[in-house]
Order: sequence, then structure tokens, then C-alpha cells
Amino acid sequence: MKIATWNINGSKARIDGLVAWLAEARPDVVCLQEIKTVDEGFPVADVQALGYHAAVHGQKGFNGVAVLSLAEPVAVSRGLPGDPDDVQSRFIEATFATAAGPLTVAGLYLPNGNPIGTEKFSYKLAWMDRLERHAARRLGEETLYLMVGDYNVIPQPIDARHPNNWLNDALFQPESRASFRRLETLGFVDAVRAASDAALYTFWDYQAGAWQKNDGIRIDHCLLSPLAADRLTAVGIDRHVRGWEKPSDHVPVWVELSVGAP
Repeated sequence: MKIATWNINGSKARIDGLVAWLAEARPDVVCLQEIKTVDEGFPVADVQALGYHAAVHGQKGFNGVAVLSLAEPVAVSRGLPGDPDDVQSRFIEATFATAAGPLTVAGLYLPNGNPIGTEKFSYKLAWMDRLERHAARRLGEETLYLMVGDYNVIPQPIDARHPNNWLNDALFQPESRASFRRLETLGFVDAVRAASDAALYTFWDYQAGAWQKNDGIRIDHCLLSPLAADRLTAVGIDRHVRGWEKPSDHVPVWVELSVGAP
């Protein structure tokens, strides 16, 4: 079972690239971030034509997440628990039936948090605290569980081509990185790092020729519960997509698990 995550930076603006990548990669499940549209505005017909179901948790103009899947999920929930006043669309979960039992995929778009010292950074850290509490509950269920998405966190210096350039950015602050490490301490496995200790990136800014210079960072992550990690068979980053026409500044990251078809 191939499960992917991709911040597409606008579902309408990137629909041609999304359709091309779905046809090429054929993931069983893909979690999208920054769809930047309300539910009704998501281009459902385009993905349905490729055989995909769409579960959407949208928001007008910014944020917004979605799960596309070849098999219809048996359950979908929208929103990260813990703060009923939070109206930002950043979290969605979908559960699928597999030969190995129920498998739940959470797609998340973690707050950016910039600039430091403002309520935006406080919101980021509070959101990460909520995520940690929810993740701990999910781990207690001892099921196949994945949290994939744009974490807006650079976990280690190796995850940036020029780490010193990010010292004053919310993505690389000690507090942000510590929150990410706490998720790993709970028992989650960073799939990319489980497969490789190389300098790998998932995001290249549109400015200053970042893509051409390979001036990237790794902020899109697939975190797997212990039961899911035991079934990990492959990990990949489809960096070639960044070179397509009208690309997102992020690229897809994917894992394959030996769980049987959904």
C-alpha cells in the first residue's frame, strides 16, 4: 500500500500537476495540504476521473487539507481535537480496511509560526502540543497509524542545505524541533530518516533560484506508529515534480507498507 503526502500550494492552480502525478505514481492514498479552497471548490471531478475518492476539509483562500484514495475510507474525521475554537482547516484523518487490519492516515498542515515572538509562533507550539496529545492517544490504540504532511519543521541541520539561514525562522527553532522530537520519543518513526541519513529535501522556495541551486529543506514528513513502521518496505521523495511547469514549492513524499490492498 502506497501512502503519500504533498503540499500542492493551491488545488486549482496545480490541478494539472496533481493529475499528472496521480497518473504516474498511482498512490493508494495521498494527503494534500494547502488546497486553498472550500470543500465545494475542490476539483473532485478531475481526481474521480482517475479513480480516486476525495475527502476534503477546506477553507476559503488558504490552508485546507484533503485525502484522496483509490478505496473509499470506512471513516473520516476532520479537525485536530483539543481546541473547539480553532477554525483553521489543518487536520484530517481517514481509516481504511486492509488485510492487516484497520489503517488510519492523518494528513496535517502544521502552522508555519512566523514571525517568532508573535501569536503565530505561540499558535504553532500550542498546535503541536495538541498534536502530541492526540498522537499519544492514537498510539495507545495499538493500530496501524500514520501522520503525514507538511510539518513546517526542519528536524535536524542535515535537513537544510544551509541551516544557518534558518536560525531565526520558526521552522528551525529549538521549541519547534523539540516538539517534533517528542513525537519520535512517543514511538513514531520518521520514515525518511529510517531509510536514509543523506541530505534530502522536500521544499525549495520560489525565490533566488533555490530549486536550481538545490537550496532546499525537509519539512514534509511521514511519521509511522510502531506497528506501521514494522511493515515499511519503501520510502521515496518525488523531487522531479519540482521541475514541472507551474510546480508547487513542495514535492510528494511517500511510503509503502506491506498491509495488503485497502
